[in-house]
Amino acid sequence: MNNIVFLTFQLLHMSVFSQSFSPCGRFLAAANNYGEIALFSLSSALSPDATELSQKPILTFTAHEGPVFCLLSTDSQLLSAGNGEISAWSWAELIKKAYCYPSLLRSSLEIPEINAMVINPRDNSLIVGGGDNNIHVMDLEQGNFKSVLHGHTDYIHCLSIREREGEILSGGEDGAVRIWDCRTGQSVHCIEVYKYESCARPQYGKWISCLTTDSDWMLCGGGPSLSLWHLRSLSPTSIFSLPGCQRQATFYQDMILTVGEGPCVSHCLLGGDVKAQIPCTPQSLNTLALNTNSTEHRVLTVGGSSDHIDVFTNLSYRAFSLSF
Repeated sequence: MNNIVFLTFQLLHMSVFSQSFSPCGRFLAAANNYGEIALFSLSSALSPDATELSQKPILTFTAHEGPVFCLLSTDSQLLSAGNGEISAWSWAELIKKAYCYPSLLRSSLEIPEINAMVINPRDNSLIVGGGDNNIHVMDLEQGNFKSVLHGHTDYIHCLSIREREGEILSGGEDGAVRIWDCRTGQSVHCIEVYKYESCARPQYGKWISCLTTDSDWMLCGGGPSLSLWHLRSLSPTSIFSLPGCQRQATFYQDMILTVGEGPCVSHCLLGGDVKAQIPCTPQSLNTLALNTNSTEHRVLTVGGSSDHIDVFTNLSYRAFSLSF
């Protein structure tokens, strides 16, 4: 009986922090605050013959002792990050449900909360940001860290890559978005978003919790309002009137999709208007992911303060939920 009570309590207090689709696009990995990674079959869940069991994981395993803050897929591996640790798991083995210790790679850093990871395709390096205020660059082939970028004065929450320009962008608790030259490791621009009157929301703080780029454009937000920036002029062009702090945003066709405090996915137009807010199961949202790896399984998935991950086959409504 005590075990049942514990499991019920655990489900009630579960938060999904991150998601990543498999390279083939047929599977979704999701990570939670208990260090677990769950693997879902989108093929089964989207099948006309899907049952309640089809919406449960085909595999669940404990990847880290503490929360898993970040997931990222390469062509062959699923990378997971927790407190001071990055692990790599073979997608082929996970899909075969042949999960076994150890992972292919387990790299330790003296970093609390590794919050963000991105791949730099130029040199196949892994860019990592977290609680030590620094950006660490790992050679994925060798499995060792080759450089550290210093500049932020507080936690790093988010990263993005501008591959064509050879730039890394980072946002953190210090309220700054820094733009780095990948070749030199130098910070070439620092945008303190909270100092712009149009973006500032002192009641929410100055921290930057979400950041993404598309060519010459950047989306960022957190304490400051979610805003669209032109990177050549380093100026905000649109401010989005959304309540609370946004935790993740992405460009999608001629729109912006964003989630944060509150139980809705917001659809915004590039000019700044909020077009729609679509209800979700979790009351607060941490992560959204668009499956661009498969036309057959093209879905939007959203997770947050719940053991449920909402699946949208049409952006206008939630089709169903996966659950841990």
